[in-house]
Amino acid sequence: MKNNIILFAALLFSTVFTAQNKGLVANSESPYSKLQSVGLQDVKWTNGFWKEQFDVETKNTLPYMWNLYHNDSITHAYKNFEIAAGLMKGKFSGPSFHDGDFYKVFEAMAATYAVTKDKKLDTEMDQAIALFAKVQRKDGYIHTPVLIDERWGTLGPEEVKKQLGFEKYNMGHLMTAACIHYRATGKTNFLDIAKGVADYLYDFYKKASPELARNAICPSHYMGIVEMYRTTKNPKYLELANNLIDIRGTTDDGTDDNQDRVPFRQQTTAMGHAVRANYLYAGVADLYAETGEKKLLNNLESIWDDVTYRKMYITGACGALYDGVSPDGTSYDPTVVQKIHQAYGRPFQLPNATAHTETCANIGNVLWNWRMLQITGDAKYADIVELALYNSVLSGINLEGEKFCYNNPLNVSNDLPFQQRWGNERESYIKLSNCCAPNVTRTIAEAANYAYDLSKEGLYVNLYGSNSLKTKTLNGEILEVEQQTNYPWDGKITLKIAKAPKEAQAFFLRIPGWSQDAAILVNDKKVNEKITSGSYFKIEQKWKKGDVIELNLPMPVELMEANPLVEEVKNQVAVKRGPLVYCLESDQLPANVSVNDVVLNLNSKFTTNFVDLDNRKLLSIEASTTVSSDNSWNKTLYKPISAKEGKSFTVQLLPYFAWGNKGKGEMTVWMSH
Repeated sequence: MKNNIILFAALLFSTVFTAQNKGLVANSESPYSKLQSVGLQDVKWTNGFWKEQFDVETKNTLPYMWNLYHNDSITHAYKNFEIAAGLMKGKFSGPSFHDGDFYKVFEAMAATYAVTKDKKLDTEMDQAIALFAKVQRKDGYIHTPVLIDERWGTLGPEEVKKQLGFEKYNMGHLMTAACIHYRATGKTNFLDIAKGVADYLYDFYKKASPELARNAICPSHYMGIVEMYRTTKNPKYLELANNLIDIRGTTDDGTDDNQDRVPFRQQTTAMGHAVRANYLYAGVADLYAETGEKKLLNNLESIWDDVTYRKMYITGACGALYDGVSPDGTSYDPTVVQKIHQAYGRPFQLPNATAHTETCANIGNVLWNWRMLQITGDAKYADIVELALYNSVLSGINLEGEKFCYNNPLNVSNDLPFQQRWGNERESYIKLSNCCAPNVTRTIAEAANYAYDLSKEGLYVNLYGSNSLKTKTLNGEILEVEQQTNYPWDGKITLKIAKAPKEAQAFFLRIPGWSQDAAILVNDKKVNEKITSGSYFKIEQKWKKGDVIELNLPMPVELMEANPLVEEVKNQVAVKRGPLVYCLESDQLPANVSVNDVVLNLNSKFTTNFVDLDNRKLLSIEASTTVSSDNSWNKTLYKPISAKEGKSFTVQLLPYFAWGNKGKGEMTVWMSH
């Protein structure tokens, strides 16, 4: 009977859209989502920080990435699709997640098209979609290593087996990209391919044993399949999403590295590979929004506490260790202790120079927290979205938009006597793993969609940046707002009403957790109600054209310390202003002086000035420092503290996201005092 109902519902599903389900996620009908995404096309950056970043994206990053993934002398992603389609004979080349990388770049194209309506982007996307259609197998399957071998037999069964790990990951990014493309263009050509993929996965997981199903690492397909359900309303996709959670962690060969040693419903702390973990948590949050299963939310909240209060860097970065073990220190049994790649590690284990902090993990932190915000409306999740975006996501790309970081350390030291797996300089193409470059490309393209949310109560203002909002309330009434600000350099934000509903309309302004003494004015009249940091402040009244809401967030320079259990930075401080973490680079110091020798004067005046760097204006912080006159550590592990007076230097600190844009050198976030 249950199967008959699902089949009947599947015959009735449609893809009719309202204004509210054309956003980054189509959660307008998600019964357990408090907030709903505005349309991809509803928000346009107009000037200031994010407009500059979006201009770099459209003029540099996106064309560069699109051309890069078509250039088979560097990457083989597009060439793999051509070979799989039978356009030429050849062999699969590249990492097993190459397909997914291309889908991420495609998603960035679609999100950009939603705003710019650039016909060239539309044409290029259609050409790629036509190729995908030729590649796709009749049963909906699409994964180029397998399909190339089926057609040409050039890879061999053993090598094909090695390529299966990211099969579902690639399919997940295809489904997500197809949903974004559909919302941006209204076309179903890519969505039809994604339906084939989703149908294939439904049939596969219906029949597959848990052992066969567990090869799915880095579960982007959890987010993808829920988005397919939201987009098509086909109930079997929601059934599949539930099944994915049900079978996870039910085999004897599960690993903490892949978060499937135990079922998700037994997990209450963050474990294992940070990218895979954050993608999993984001996917489970999507599932909760549709089902309301309380156990899922309880576990997500417990894991969030573990990450935010014990395992996350000051920059919002995740995944402290290149290699860790799990469990750690509780057993000698080699069948219990497991090696973990780019691990979350133990609570408070946050090294700086050897921090792994992959850009994809930090983006995963954004994806997860943004979904938690949709579910709950709690400002603490928006705070993490902002923190990670401004610091550990933007640090993954240079200011000119064509070089990228795989990892994002908080200290770079020339004297480390070992070679790390990943370098400390951005590269135009990271040969072994270029997954982060397309991921940061799509994230910047979609950043405007994080700025606002809608609810039954009103409009939530999540992120600040000069933009134009043209949307419809959940009642279908037009709402137009012009936001003006020089944020994050300045804390003054104005929201000018261009068009509003006739009845009372509520605005919920996010008061960041980092802020103190925020002030709000409506038409130059101060609001006297209590304003609480780390919350949304509600303003409700009837509005007319020209009304202005003004929010002022003081931005003093703050000296930050870490929990004393974070051994690596005990008795050190970091400098923060507003949402931005700052750093010191070695170009500010004399030759033969390391950033690690610097002692920050806590009584510095900490004056601010704008500086120009790679066609961007950045707000620097000037501070006074001291360097010991005896700063040589050659063949020295310990020595007495010198009584000699050190030399004083004035240094210029730059936002952490901009480190490394002046050439190779040292850098540190934490400094002695």
